[in-house]
Formats: sequence, structure tokens, C-alpha cells
Amino acid sequence: MTVSPTPETNREPTRKRVSLRARVSLLAAVCVGCTVALVSLGAYVTVHRNLYAEFDENLVNRAQAAVQSPSVQTRLQSIPGAFLVSSDIHIGLLSARGELIYPTAGTPPPWGESELAVADGSKPSSLRTDAATDMRVVALPAGHGVAMVLAQSLASTKRTLGELALVLLFFGGAGILMAAAAGTAVARAGLRPVERLTSATERVARTMDLRPIPVSGDDELARLTQSFNTMLDAVSESRDRQRRLVADAGHELRTPLTSLRTNFELLLAASREGAPSLPERDRRDIEADIRGQLDEVTQLIGDLTELSREDSPADATERVDLVEVVERALDRARRRAGSIEFDVTLQPWVLTGDSHALERAVLNLLDNAVKFSPQGSTVHVTLRSLGDGTAVVEVSDSGPGIAPEDLPRVFDRFYRSSEARGLPGSGLGLAIVKQAAERHGGTVYANNKPEGGALMAIRLPGIPG
Repeated sequence: MTVSPTPETNREPTRKRVSLRARVSLLAAVCVGCTVALVSLGAYVTVHRNLYAEFDENLVNRAQAAVQSPSVQTRLQSIPGAFLVSSDIHIGLLSARGELIYPTAGTPPPWGESELAVADGSKPSSLRTDAATDMRVVALPAGHGVAMVLAQSLASTKRTLGELALVLLFFGGAGILMAAAAGTAVARAGLRPVERLTSATERVARTMDLRPIPVSGDDELARLTQSFNTMLDAVSESRDRQRRLVADAGHELRTPLTSLRTNFELLLAASREGAPSLPERDRRDIEADIRGQLDEVTQLIGDLTELSREDSPADATERVDLVEVVERALDRARRRAGSIEFDVTLQPWVLTGDSHALERAVLNLLDNAVKFSPQGSTVHVTLRSLGDGTAVVEVSDSGPGIAPEDLPRVFDRFYRSSEARGLPGSGLGLAIVKQAAERHGGTVYANNKPEGGALMAIRLPGIPG
């Protein structure tokens, strides 16, 4: 019978992520461990080399002293055994025939082909380690056909090196443990601001509370906190703008929608059976009112769509001839200007940007000037270079001008002066002009002409065409 696996059996084990604090501690321990290992290895190799070199030098010196002593052969067998035991030296005379003379109370040194080669004169000397006895063996010529052979055990030297290795291992391990503890302490103290920042970001994500996070110190973490606070300020400002936009759009839509509802209710009530019919003139007035209100709502929605598109970055840019942009906007403005004339002076100017957005901005300036200009008057349009790498498109009308208290706010969204509230419009046209200018690295400004009328302008960077 085949048993299908359950979800629990198919589930892969969850890999537990190591915390940053643990990784810092582990990194400190690994770094110190590697350093201690390298230092210990260097110390051990140095001591090992020096001990063996000193051991060999001492053994060779003893062999030379034994060779140079008089009557070596006669005295060699009478060396006291206690002396040989205390000095841990094994000594003997090896002939070329393989005969070894050594003290009667002692132990013969190990010998082999290397020592025989010294005895028969084919080698000047010999120094080697005998693997069978773990002794260091030296052979020097001691006369014709004879070699002096000395051997000494390496046990004490190896014991010293073993003790050194244990000491290095102990202190190295202690150093690694101390480094891990110090790394943990440093990580805990150093990451405490990160933990506070993490808690603050989690609080922002959970509660949408965009209050700034307290900043302490002037290190990298403090700068990170300041950058995060700057981001919070930007998000808070964006959210406030969005709320204002929604609130203003709702306020602007409320009036035409209320009027539309009232007019539709009147038409529906008049169409019911038994209800008095509306006079034809009143019906035409209501229908005209409905069309006007629908046009107003349509314009408002279009302006909101354009404004949101202007808020987004440009997907593509192109070489824009500003003269052509202004002329296209003038063609559209003349069709709805009535008897208002345009006095146009244009100098060539080229920039990189979005021609559609710039044309919409210039058209909004022209429509605004036409709106406030009396019939039969002239709207002046000028495109000229300022000589500092920028050019200005100025549009001036012959209307009543702008009140001083309204000048700072004429480019705000949905702001309408007291003179404009009785005229058609959504209050977004000049806001679109400002967004388009800023999107192209420019600015906008408004003022009153000395001879009367308003002057509005867009200043844009570029080069003469």
C-alpha cells in the first residue's frame, strides 16, 4: 500500500537565520582565532627550529671535543657509567670494518652506513636522526679508519615542544573565548541604536505614526537615523498633500454634483404621471445647466488626471523647440478666445523635456489670461532669453490684476481668488503650470503690471535655438 506524504512530511525544514549580533561575535572570534593560530604557528616553528639547531650544535661541539681529547681509544672504555647516564650521551668509536668501541658501563650509540662512510673517509661528517631509537646521531673522523660517534635522545626536546604546544593551545583558546565575549559586548552596544531604529520602523509600519525618531550621537548610525527621519518627513508631506488633494477634489466636486442631482430630480419629478409639466424654457435652462455642470466635472477630472501625471517622473524626454510649443498652444487658445487678440514675440529656445506637458502649461497660462481679459483687449505673449542659461515665457492680460494677498497662492491646487470664484474653472490650471515647470527644472512666478493686468511666467533652462 502506498502512503501519500502528508504536508508535514513534505515541508522542508525552516532554516533559522543567524542574528547580526551572533554574526559579529562569530566574526570577531574567527578573526582572533586566525590571528592566534598564525602567531602560535610562527612561534612554534621558530622555537622548534631554534631548539633543534641548538641541540645539533651542542652535540657536534661535544663530538669535536671528544675527538680532540688525547688517548681517546684507551680512555673511552673507562668513562664512568654515572656520567653517561646523567649526560644522556651515547658515545663510541667506529672503525671502517664496522667494529664499535664504547664504554663498558654505557649503551652503544646507533650506527649505520652514514657513520661507516665517515669512518672510511668517504664523508667528512654525518648528522642524522635515528628513527628506531629517536636519537640524534653525529659522526666525525677520529683518525685513520676511525669515526667518533655520539648520540643523544630527542625526548627532552620533544617534551619541551609538546609543552609549548599545549601552552599555545591553551592561551590561544582563551584568547578566542575572550574575543568572542568582547565581540558580543561590542555588538550589543554597537547594535543598540540599530535595534532602536528597527523598533521605530516597526512602529511606523504598524501605526503609520510618522513622528521623527530621536537622534543621538554623530556616527554613521546617527546619520542613518537622520536619513530615515528625512524619509519620514517626505512621506508625511506626501500623505498630507494627498489628503489635501482628496479633500479639495471632494469639495470642488460637491457643488456641481449637488446641482446635477437637484436638476435631475426636477426632471424626474416633472416626468411622473400626474405631475405638472415644466415649461419648455425652464426645461431648456435645466438641460443647459446640466451640460455645463457635466463639462465642469469633466474638466475637473481631466485636470486631476493631468496633475497626477505631472507628479510622476517622465518616462521619456525629447528635444523640445519651445517656440513650436508656444505656437501650438496659441492655436488652441485662439479658437476659444473670441474677440481677444494676442500680441506675440518669440525668440528661439530649445530644451530637453516633455513637449505635451509644456504645451499644456502654456495653454493654461493663455486660458487664464483670456478668462480675465475683457473682450476686444490684447493678451501679450513673450518668449525671451534671460542670458543666464534660462528663458522665460511671459503671458500678461488686461484684466483687473491679482490681489496682493492672492499672489503667493495663485499656483496652489484648488486655490481660487475671490474674483475667480464666479468664473468657470477647477482651480487646478495654474497648479499644472507649476508642476510642469518644476518637472523641467524651472520655476513660475506671478505679478501685476504697472499699467494694470496680471503677468504670469514660466522660467525654463535650455539653450538658444
